[in-house]
Amino acid sequence: MGGTGGGGRSLRRDELETLERIARETLRDAAQPQKRNVFISFAEEDLPEVNLLRGQAKKENSAIDFNDWSLRERFDSRNAEYVRRGIRERIRQSSITLVYLSDDAARSKWVDWEIRESLRLGKAVIAMYQG
Repeated sequence: MGGTGGGGRSLRRDELETLERIARETLRDAAQPQKRNVFISFAEEDLPEVNLLRGQAKKENSAIDFNDWSLRERFDSRNAEYVRRGIRERIRQSSITLVYLSDDAARSKWVDWEIRESLRLGKAVIAMYQG
């Protein structure tokens, strides 16, 4: 007892063309690289280099293209839990965490925490070594 699975009517030519156009557009759009929301974890001492990376992402025709969700300015607080909540929200809004590695970042308790928090939230973490 098999069924045809439809309402029993055939699609008109214009309906088929519309469906075909939608399918092609969907496939084309899926093939395009999507811009990622990126949280950049870095030591404060590396801010000038990180700003160069941010600048590259803003250039037209750059191979680097992302939305920067990292902190622009330090949280104006000595309350560590308040700072963690703010950073956690930025990480949560991101699809990936990029760690800018340097000697200073390797010693940073905040960078360590941001990596651990990113992993805890199920975010991919990639590293970029200061060259």
